[in-house]
Amino acid sequence: MHGSSSDVQLHICGVPFSLNRELLAARSANFLLKENPEDDLSHLLGDIPTDSQTFELVARFCYGFDINLSPENVIKVLCLAHYLGMSEIHSTNNLVKKACFYFQNNILPSWNKCIKALKSAETILQQAADLSLVDACAESIITKVLHDPGLLGEPIRNVTTTDDDSENDEKTYKPNVRRRLFVLDWKSEDLTLLSIALYEPIIRAMVHRKVPLEYVVSSLFQYLNKWVFPGTKGEDDPSTYEMNSQREIIEAVERVLPQERGLIPCSLLSQMLQSAIILEANTDCKSGLEIRIGKQLDQATVKDLLIPAQGYAKEEQYDTESVKRILKNFYSNYSSTDTSGLIVVAELVDDFLAEVSSDIDLKLNTFLELAELSQAASGGTNRNSDGMYRAIDIYLDKHRYLTDWEREEVCRVLECSKMSPEACEHASQNEKLPVRVMVQILFPVQLKLKDTVAKRIQRVLITDC
Repeated sequence: MHGSSSDVQLHICGVPFSLNRELLAARSANFLLKENPEDDLSHLLGDIPTDSQTFELVARFCYGFDINLSPENVIKVLCLAHYLGMSEIHSTNNLVKKACFYFQNNILPSWNKCIKALKSAETILQQAADLSLVDACAESIITKVLHDPGLLGEPIRNVTTTDDDSENDEKTYKPNVRRRLFVLDWKSEDLTLLSIALYEPIIRAMVHRKVPLEYVVSSLFQYLNKWVFPGTKGEDDPSTYEMNSQREIIEAVERVLPQERGLIPCSLLSQMLQSAIILEANTDCKSGLEIRIGKQLDQATVKDLLIPAQGYAKEEQYDTESVKRILKNFYSNYSSTDTSGLIVVAELVDDFLAEVSSDIDLKLNTFLELAELSQAASGGTNRNSDGMYRAIDIYLDKHRYLTDWEREEVCRVLECSKMSPEACEHASQNEKLPVRVMVQILFPVQLKLKDTVAKRIQRVLITDC
């Protein structure tokens, strides 16, 4: 592009501009001619990220044209105008004043425009933060949420195992339909548009300002549902960049995730833990999720514990080490005098063992450790041993190569005296069991039968007399 002798040349993101010196200098302190006699002034913009569209708006303002400010460009224009010294000190009715007025009166009062403006600032985040524009948008968003938490979405209902299974299959994230009922073209934006660098501090501030946690949780899982969960379902292989980005997000979300028991369904915590394992998140992230699941393990289902093992060198189908840590967290934090929670978790472990016992690679030691955790926790209760017997039966069936000693070890965790008559009957014909165990099961059955027969004979004799 060739211009007159009074023009200066700039190249912005590869786009050439030829602009009048006097018009630029009239509005911008940084373009004063006496300080910048050279023709190419591109170096003046070396310290600030900008783009050709933003610079064109600023140039049009210098030429006296009207410019259209919007949520998508106002922060970029403000940052560039401030950098170029387009203040009232240099020239009245200058661009900084015009953009600030628009920002304060058109952006900050609006939920949607605040989010759009913040999104646009991600490429010049440091400059926008230095001018307190990020803080202003964040404060506006937080204030609106304090007034109406439903802006974050409807709370997630924690469906318990006693509810209908069909309701437990899917957790949906519903927008708040009450926001603007009478503006037909109004479309709600949500915080999931923002990068994690903006989203995390805003959520952290909301928690600090006592926004109801159930709404915060709703927003957090909407964020994960958009940026993490789709990429960890194994449908497509994500790139290294995507993996790193998703890892950063899940670690950040875990840091601000509330710790309260029962606030988040175990199914969602489990989904988050599985994603963290796949993404190789840091130990603090995975441990934090295991602790949260452990706190409310009595609300979990077997499906929540079926965490696939990861890595090329995986030796078992499921991540049983994680399950053991979750169990230990539950038992170490269980302080209720009511044993019903212990019984529920013991039965859950039995069902989990029955599910994973068909894994041909499940180690004997792993099976025994899980079984012993269940047995120790429910010791002294009236829980029967049918669930454990079922898991042992499946394990012996799928691991026919076990030695006699190993089969004895498997059966060591079975409390034969607590088996139901139906389970005892099945065991009496179960050739997979060691002979000693079969005798141990049948002996109390025979004693009960003998006692029952003796009582019946005694009643008959009494009647005859």
